[in-house]
Amino acid sequence: MTFHNPEYLFFLLLLIPVIFWYVWEMHKSDASLQISSHHQLLKFSPSIKVKFRHIPFILRVLALISLIVALARPQAANSWRTENTEGIDIMLVQDLSGTMLAEDLKPNRIEASKEVATDFILSRPNDNIGLVVFARESFTQCPLTTDHAVLINLFNSVNYGLIDDGTAIGLGLANAVNRIKDGKAKSKIIILLTDGSNNCGDIAPITAAQIAKTFGIRVYTIGVGTSGIVNVPVQTPLGIQYQQMQSDFDEKSLQDIANLTGGQYFRATDTSKLRRIYQDIDKLEKTKISVKEYNKKSEEFYWFALLSLVFLSLEIFTRNTVFRKLP
Repeated sequence: MTFHNPEYLFFLLLLIPVIFWYVWEMHKSDASLQISSHHQLLKFSPSIKVKFRHIPFILRVLALISLIVALARPQAANSWRTENTEGIDIMLVQDLSGTMLAEDLKPNRIEASKEVATDFILSRPNDNIGLVVFARESFTQCPLTTDHAVLINLFNSVNYGLIDDGTAIGLGLANAVNRIKDGKAKSKIIILLTDGSNNCGDIAPITAAQIAKTFGIRVYTIGVGTSGIVNVPVQTPLGIQYQQMQSDFDEKSLQDIANLTGGQYFRATDTSKLRRIYQDIDKLEKTKISVKEYNKKSEEFYWFALLSLVFLSLEIFTRNTVFRKLP
């Protein structure tokens, strides 16, 4: 039940002072009789007419309530909705090498990547999403799942030191391909984020890309961080010290991976650009939703209008017959 004009329901608040006024007037109009003793009157019970003397007022209040509800135009809705959703499979591939601790993205490259990726995951409620992490080696942190709360918790738990330092891009990409290739979704994509060049692992990045192409998997590559000298925090016996390191990565290799698989290459030099990149990918890989909706509303106000007329008629009848007041 819905109301076409729900603002009229506020008129019901006007009945509150009306009821208070009635109670006050009834209290003032009570008749009194002075006698020497009233003990003998206790054996007489009030008449039925006295007990039910408030019925006309109650009927009037009910009539006003019904009239106000009728003015608000209650409507009964008869509707059905069919929604067909086709999700896609997405595997996130996250670099956890030492240079990802550089603070050109705030607070550092790893934490900025996790924050932006979390927003991306929350914006894709209908998709199967998984997570692969890599440094010198690679492993699956979370397989494809629609339970995004679990995925985000597992994503937040990854950090530098989880794997020996290194950058095995080809191994991380191949691991992601192996995890996503058997998915049931028609569309499969991998989002690979790294700040380095492949320097370890048994699989070359372009070889992993060729495998992805064979299974019809698009790979979006993101090169994160600025080029040149960056400050990277290093744990020492004296505490955390900052060490200057050269930040360069094989941009051409990332472009070749994206071009070969039908994806795109992006460069993120700060957190805001990284966020826009994920938003662009979100637009490129929109989930298809087909919705059929039927909605029919029927007016129900006349029932309340009729009820108001009945209550008003009863109030007039009882006030002029059973509960008639003689002057």
